[in-house]
Amino acid sequence: MTSTRGRVAALLGTVAVVAGTTLATPAAATPDPGRRGGGVAGQAPCQGAPEYVCGTVDVPLDHSGATPGTLTLDVAMTGNADAPKGDLLFLTGGPGQPGVPFLGRLSTKLAPLLKDYRIVVYDQRGTGRHALDCPGLQQDMGSSDLAVPSRRSVADCAATLGPNARYYSTADTVEDIDVLRRDLGDKRLTIDGVSYGSFVAERYALAHPAHVNALVLDSVVPQQGYDPLDLVALPATARVLGAACRATGCTTDPAADLAATVRRYGNGAQILDALTSYEFADPNYGGVAEYLHEAAAGKPEKLRAFIDDVHTNDAAPAEALSQGLHAATLCADGVYPWGTADTPVEGRAADLAQTRAELAADPELTWPYDAATATGLGSLLVCEDWPRMPVPPAPPEHRKLPNVPVLLLGGDRDLSTPYEWLYREAASAHDPTIVIVPGAAHSVQNRAANPAGRQAVFDFLLA
Repeated sequence: MTSTRGRVAALLGTVAVVAGTTLATPAAATPDPGRRGGGVAGQAPCQGAPEYVCGTVDVPLDHSGATPGTLTLDVAMTGNADAPKGDLLFLTGGPGQPGVPFLGRLSTKLAPLLKDYRIVVYDQRGTGRHALDCPGLQQDMGSSDLAVPSRRSVADCAATLGPNARYYSTADTVEDIDVLRRDLGDKRLTIDGVSYGSFVAERYALAHPAHVNALVLDSVVPQQGYDPLDLVALPATARVLGAACRATGCTTDPAADLAATVRRYGNGAQILDALTSYEFADPNYGGVAEYLHEAAAGKPEKLRAFIDDVHTNDAAPAEALSQGLHAATLCADGVYPWGTADTPVEGRAADLAQTRAELAADPELTWPYDAATATGLGSLLVCEDWPRMPVPPAPPEHRKLPNVPVLLLGGDRDLSTPYEWLYREAASAHDPTIVIVPGAAHSVQNRAANPAGRQAVFDFLLA
């Protein structure tokens, strides 16, 4: 296996703009605010990639103004500032991924758009060279969403971030984007978001509907947020592995074998974690059906080696995917069995145990996994012990997206954001265009071998 199997590849792969590229030192010249993008400070050719323009935007730590301080966010743009349709803001995933290192890959993958759009990326607060760094949590989780960290790592991270952790929610990122929009000189943005980036795009559109031209939502997280129990991804595994099995000509029933394996070894959370990392390397999940079949028959050695190999290759530094930011954002945003981040820590374990018992009483909700899988995922357990903090306001659950063109893309092999989520979000759009790409896993535009998703984006945005 290679490192591309880790979730550091969850959005765009591990290709940076140019190997070794960093932001250029701010230029001495003062930006021209009358030029599109002129409000972005320190504009200069990106080091190692002079065809792109790099700069920075300053945003308040606390957009309410109650707590002083500013954060500097790195920005990168293609050089076509006079693009006739304006700026296309591309939002990366995680939460925890930067955006700037991926402009080169993006501009190659989306090259037909450059005649009409300037592509803009930025590093979300707490990512990239300004990443929130929690070494223990980073070592435990690497680039995984679901790996289970030690309680010590979670406690150390929370202590490192301190009370300012509350300022790394999606609501804060949404307001950062509006600062960026103003500094870019745009009345409206066209936004293309992948995975967590799709969620940010939706939340921005709900908060600032007058400032959105169109939305491309790829590998969709619905605007209500992700489900920490993964009650969509768990049953979707049967569909996804079945499709992969048919495509590769396997003769077993991987869903039934998975269910038998989980019953026998109680390792559902580890299997789901491995599968949602492995999809980035192989949307056909090659070998998985065999490993599950043997494990179900009492020979788990190949499955255990597979899980260990994937976990080893999930390693990633904070600047590639910040687990500190990941924890702070998910814990601020999420709705858990115990409630939200303002629920007292002391009662959370009992609420989680009650949820486990309720799920165990209705095993169809989690099949081919079990209740222990749903309540034993790392993204949930990180927040069980996360310190109590205020919760940012969220839009009403059933509020519609603004009446702008919306394209939703999904892959039929995606376990990270199963296409069932896409259809849920489509119900919030006025007249959505939906494209499901056969054989594609997560991040359709940038990783799918099938070009149908990218072509759908070109047709949609160039119409």
